[in-house]
Amino acid sequence: MTTEGAAEYEQIWIPLPDGAVLAGRLWRAVCVDRAPAVLEWIPYRQSDLTAVGDSMLHGWFAQNGLAAVRVDLRGSGNSDGVLTDEYTPQEQDDAVAVIAWIAAQDWCSGAVGMIGISWSGFAALQVAARRPPALKAIITCCSTDDRYRDDVHTMGGALLSDGLQWGAGLFAQMARPPDPAEVGARWRQMWAARLAGLAPPLGIWLAHPERDAYWRHGSVCEEYGAIACPVFAVGGWTDGYPDAVLRLMQHLAVPRRGLIGPWTHMYPNWGMPGPAIGFLQECLGWWRQHLYGESPGAAACADLTLWLGRDLVPGAGGISIGGRWIRVAGWPAEAAVREMRLAGGRLEVGANLGEAGPGVALDTPPHCGVWGGEWCPLDGGGSGPEFQGDQREDDGLSLCFDSEVLSEDVALVGAAVLAMEVSLAGPAGLLAVRLCEVREDGVSARVTFGLLRVRRPEGCAAGARFGVRVALKSVAYVFAAGRRMRLAMSSAYWPMAWPERVAAGWMVWPGSAVLRLPGLPEGAAAFGGFEEPVAAVAIAHEVVAPAAYARVVRRDVVTGGAALEVSVTKPTMRLGDLVFGASGREVYEIGDGPARVAFKRVQFMRRPDWDVRIESETDFGEAGLRSALRAFLDGACVFDDVWHDSPVKADTHG
Repeated sequence: MTTEGAAEYEQIWIPLPDGAVLAGRLWRAVCVDRAPAVLEWIPYRQSDLTAVGDSMLHGWFAQNGLAAVRVDLRGSGNSDGVLTDEYTPQEQDDAVAVIAWIAAQDWCSGAVGMIGISWSGFAALQVAARRPPALKAIITCCSTDDRYRDDVHTMGGALLSDGLQWGAGLFAQMARPPDPAEVGARWRQMWAARLAGLAPPLGIWLAHPERDAYWRHGSVCEEYGAIACPVFAVGGWTDGYPDAVLRLMQHLAVPRRGLIGPWTHMYPNWGMPGPAIGFLQECLGWWRQHLYGESPGAAACADLTLWLGRDLVPGAGGISIGGRWIRVAGWPAEAAVREMRLAGGRLEVGANLGEAGPGVALDTPPHCGVWGGEWCPLDGGGSGPEFQGDQREDDGLSLCFDSEVLSEDVALVGAAVLAMEVSLAGPAGLLAVRLCEVREDGVSARVTFGLLRVRRPEGCAAGARFGVRVALKSVAYVFAAGRRMRLAMSSAYWPMAWPERVAAGWMVWPGSAVLRLPGLPEGAAAFGGFEEPVAAVAIAHEVVAPAAYARVVRRDVVTGGAALEVSVTKPTMRLGDLVFGASGREVYEIGDGPARVAFKRVQFMRRPDWDVRIESETDFGEAGLRSALRAFLDGACVFDDVWHDSPVKADTHG
């Protein structure tokens, strides 16, 4: 549902202490002289790529009495400078300066909040830790407090293909020019500086395969106490980042609220899978409490609201999930823990735990995981088939343990943890663990999963036993009576997780294993739900050509190899006389030899007298990383360069 009437905005230019100027848009409430301001801080081009969504979000805030500001980072959109990487110290310095500038304007009351999803959600946490005086509260969506533990780059230390894909996409985005209609004749000089300073961010990320100082920077878990303002943390169980919401609820000492729905990587008012909710009304209640100082309503006082899912139906093009809302007074919450063992090839409650039973080789075909979908579906936008499908084919390639048919519902709220003993012949290996609900018709629906890159402990001989602990991604879900639970283990989960260069040589001892499932929290209360979604009317725009998406798996029955081919065409959009769009192709290959991935990206922007096209290529495999980019203006190539990064060491990701 949209609110009648499109909100007006004005282009603003924000000076920084070093003389650089950032581009932004300001929506202001009609007939309100001074109001609290809400800032969204993100590099995704407020004058074109995000313009439609921005107008619906920030326009609604303005219609409800707030000043709303959307700013492009240094080196992005129409802002000065060069964008070099995610979450740099310069980015945080700039944000602190922008907040001070906003607070000093005659249209601002002096109180500022930050809202953001993904990059801008990360930024809200990171800037809050800097404690700018005018920043009074934040809303952070689909973000994390730990950039190494569970960001798009790694999960459990395993290299994620989502991160490779994101690096290829960001590389092309960084090369986009300012718009001459916004910045005037100096756009060419600004673009030349961006191209001259361009370097593939993926090369930086791959140079840090372990959790070092690079990843600790921008990870607010290093010092939760640095955050002094109230935090509203929002996520989705289908998204890549729900665990961070629970950790923030546990470790922050400030007023805080958590909300996790069934959604993937998007604001909850556009939530998919449903239900979408009146998220902007929830935000407004938060701003009224912490920017205006009003007394909180019942919703604003709730600590943690969770979607307790059930009846998950898998599907690559989109999952569906039933369930209901519950409220929990705090986190971690007291809950009974169900312990299940792997006994006699079964997943059982009450089986003996001990050394009994032989070890089992875990030698998974390298293409296991084809039906896993992407680590964070739709994190690049769009509506492509990126969700988990029926897991039966992957289950057939894995080591599986099924429960008996459940005689009663079994709730899982939080992180399931599998502990067991294993051995490795090689230096390291990947362990993927999936927990599925097997429906009456045999369909296997992946409820949650975990990845762990295991290194043989120092001093542990090849083939010697040692203990591992795999924490699965947090979820709130009810396994229904009449169905089975399935625990599936594999040493590959491709292409989501990148394989090791050196064969692991896994053995696992199921008789030593215990799976711990936290249940429904004590005192969890039913919640009737939220208001219907609202938004301001979008600015005038036209979809010139619709999106298209294809995802095809090809198998070689002779070699056993496989390739996943993905093609994406984003919608071609028109805003005024500006037309822009993008397309891409990805090929992931696996077999007896080393894995390889290749990305191609094409982006274009054009006006009647201006035509820009950017083409990038990214290849990653045993030979290392190769990146290439060409930029065209009015059909003529104005930039052409290639970058090579050395391969990572044999005992690290590869």
